[in-house]
Amino acid sequence: MKEKLYPLLFGGDINVYSVARAFWEQYRIRVTCYGKFPSGPAYRSSLIDYRVNANAEKAETLVRLICDFAAEHGDGKVMPIGCSDDYVFLVTDNRDKYPDNVIVPYIDSRLMGELIRKEHFYELADKYDIDHPGTFIYRKEMGHDFELPFKPPYICKPSSSALYWRHPFQGNDKVFVLKDREALLDVLDRCYAAGYPDTMVIQDMIPGDDSYMRVLTCYSDRKGRVKMMCLGHTLLEEHTPHGRGNHAVVITEKLDGQSWTLCEKIRHFLEEIHYTGFSNFDIKYDERDGKYKVFEINCRQGRSNYYVTAAGYNVAKYWVSDLIEGIDTGFEICQKESLWRVVPRKVSYDYVPSKYHAFMKRMEKEGHVSNSLISPDEKNWYHKLWVWHNLRSHVKKFASYYEKQK
Repeated sequence: MKEKLYPLLFGGDINVYSVARAFWEQYRIRVTCYGKFPSGPAYRSSLIDYRVNANAEKAETLVRLICDFAAEHGDGKVMPIGCSDDYVFLVTDNRDKYPDNVIVPYIDSRLMGELIRKEHFYELADKYDIDHPGTFIYRKEMGHDFELPFKPPYICKPSSSALYWRHPFQGNDKVFVLKDREALLDVLDRCYAAGYPDTMVIQDMIPGDDSYMRVLTCYSDRKGRVKMMCLGHTLLEEHTPHGRGNHAVVITEKLDGQSWTLCEKIRHFLEEIHYTGFSNFDIKYDERDGKYKVFEINCRQGRSNYYVTAAGYNVAKYWVSDLIEGIDTGFEICQKESLWRVVPRKVSYDYVPSKYHAFMKRMEKEGHVSNSLISPDEKNWYHKLWVWHNLRSHVKKFASYYEKQK
């Protein structure tokens, strides 16, 4: 590196641990992290200087933490990295308050605001010919007087996830899968009764199990040029109410023509809007018309970002090469085969469709298997015990929330 870098992470979950692990593996940097609670995968890890601050998600506290850390490390650059949407928004919104040695690796607040509101993102998707599910934007004032252009079952989710989680209510799932209109109206009523102020997104439910899902991670450099794309084929997701949609098993594989087309469309979109930094897309294949349909964009690295690092595209390297070293690297797109999972091996074979088992076994035989939370460099036994309990918990969770596939 041309100069010293001090990554400063915010959060405490698997996203944090994955990013910290990437910095350690590429540069032997032990990152500093602020989280709200003395628990989770980042807590007590030997790879992370984890510091607890219960007010870390408050703007004034986050700004103070960044400024104090930058003052303590004036001999290098400080890069604050949010590992959840709330932290990303806070880091971005307050960028004019940081010292000169702080590098903010995100787009400006205006563009971020347009992209994270799902209804605006779908408008942009239409403009750039990116397919997405049939969508209806619901507003509170509509009450029960509205008609949908598609039949049940329905997907229902908040347009603004950040606002949604600030207004909890009984049964506030991350995403709702609803069998009929009656169930849909009940969810809408309860959501707005809790105080949620934004729109809700109601969508046509694309058929198919978890293996129809894809996740695309991209990195765009400081000039807005896409430098890396890694398309993951999701084989299994979590199914707990608050974890629904979190990736549990992802593979990377050689791209076919249709996958190339999808990537090229998204590359064109990102470069046209002059996006910079990491972006992450949730996608599902619709066998009814043979198209990949994009659900949303995350303006950060995804929770499962270690699938990218494990496939040979270390996420930390892209930040450093671009923002610290100023290197103009060539375009890379993942064509390597790998298997990533954060559930026990038995769970993956019990719930992933059997047609993928041969690929999974071959990856195991060839040594191309990873788990974000299991690092050979981790020395802390508390962390290892936490991971062991976490893996065991998935056995019970899948038995409770997922109908076992034979």
